Amino acid sequence: MRIAMVSEHASPLAKLGEVDAGGQNVHVAALSAALCRLGHEVVVYTRRDTPDLPAEVSVSSGYRVVHVPAGPARRVGKDEMLPYMGDFAAHLRGHWTGTRPDVVHAHFWMSGLASILAARDLDVPVVQTFHALGTVKKRHQGDADTSPVERIPIERLVANQAARIAATCTDEVLELTRMGVPRGRISVVPCGVDADLFTPGGTVDPHRIVATGRLVTRKGFDTIIAALAGLPGVELVIAGGPPSERLGTDPEAEQLRRQAAEWGVADRVRLVGSVSRADMPQLLRSAAAVVCTPWYEPFGIVPLEAMACGRPVVASAVGGLTDTVVHKVTGLHVPPRSPRALTEALRQLLDDEVVNQSYGLAGRDRAMARYTWGRIAQDTVSTYARVCATQRADQLVGEGQ
Repeated sequence: MRIAMVSEHASPLAKLGEVDAGGQNVHVAALSAALCRLGHEVVVYTRRDTPDLPAEVSVSSGYRVVHVPAGPARRVGKDEMLPYMGDFAAHLRGHWTGTRPDVVHAHFWMSGLASILAARDLDVPVVQTFHALGTVKKRHQGDADTSPVERIPIERLVANQAARIAATCTDEVLELTRMGVPRGRISVVPCGVDADLFTPGGTVDPHRIVATGRLVTRKGFDTIIAALAGLPGVELVIAGGPPSERLGTDPEAEQLRRQAAEWGVADRVRLVGSVSRADMPQLLRSAAAVVCTPWYEPFGIVPLEAMACGRPVVASAVGGLTDTVVHKVTGLHVPPRSPRALTEALRQLLDDEVVNQSYGLAGRDRAMARYTWGRIAQDTVSTYARVCATQRADQLVGEGQ
């Protein structure tokens, strides 16, 4: 099967941890590689964001990355990319007219718009993964939401025009049905984890908790810092953001340091900056617990990576985290933005070694049973096959008329 993977702002080649580079980049890269291992041909289309990028890159894991010249050849925030989606779509259409893919898989709402514009009249079905929905972001961020005003209506358009929606969690399914998308047009295909890279082992520091992700407010690092005040002797390591040598000029990092000082825990909070994928498993394995407390989370790969490492997880009971982390089985759920509840949950895990280890073992089992990229790729191919079969049936009906 020839698969066109469209990810306008989240390149699978990007360095993770900085603004606009996170879970979607991992998802696109890992899914593309897993699909190639199943024998499929995958081309990823992403926007050219520096002038020295080659037009095309062949990745060792089998897929190709095409850098689309849409807009200026420099970094542009994802919330500022909408004006360039017409050019992006035109470039896609040119590629696909010459070599028609069997299916297009769009990631994020702007990729969906560009894909639908490019694929119309080419008889190529589009599968859409939103990764995040504007309605949810607006609900939680209010006036702080920097999304274009067109986002929500365009998401509704994309949701109705796509052949099928691949939602990443059951919470997203509910949100999509509220938007008017029929349940029968939605499949749940979650993100996955590299269970060969993220493995149990190493030495656990019983006084360390770890949190990792982009240094953006909604990730809730401030909640963990506040909870730390009730956990004497516990160290918090926060990984994410720019490299360590640039943390001193990063506004989000400075804000977290100020909050740590206000709570009297500055000596127990370490910001280490971006951590490479190769080094991340060792960091997660060193933690007595991994903490993930965003205000909202469309899916969240970090808990899966922690579970694959055999570490218990304390997570906000929001979005995809309610699917991946099983309360009192692989970790604990807490309300978002509740330092007191987080403190109590962490006490349970840090004070009871038997519970801590049992949650870690169950987490590894769950990651291996449901969330390996091989399993996710198979589920994704089933979704592709379904839309392709529907398209062929519709064509036969049309020919019969």
